[in-house]
Amino acid sequence: MSYNNQLGRRGEVVAAKFLQKEGYEILARNYYYKRAELDLIAFKDELVVIVEVKTRNSDFFGDPQRFVTPKKIKLMVRAADAFVQQKQWSYELRFDIIAVVLNSKQQQLTHIKDAFYHF
Repeated sequence: MSYNNQLGRRGEVVAAKFLQKEGYEILARNYYYKRAELDLIAFKDELVVIVEVKTRNSDFFGDPQRFVTPKKIKLMVRAADAFVQQKQWSYELRFDIIAVVLNSKQQQLTHIKDAFYHF
């Protein structure tokens, strides 16, 4: 596994622990649908929350959340729709981004709720 993949997985663990501390139930991690991956799928207050986790070891090139592209958003929406249909749920969906900066000197997390599309 490459350094970037390891860093990404560590960021997902940090994000999942944060969400659980905030009262979210983690329903799935790394859900794949065709070419899309949903990092975390959580549930809280009758709401299914799709979470894209962006992890970097520094914010030198900009905030990690700036790297969620329109193409990525489109793929995530399709995958989220497939997940909800598979479960036959009628819960409302929300898309969040959790940006994590992890390095030997810091662990910084930013939770952006309702980052795009709200169904």
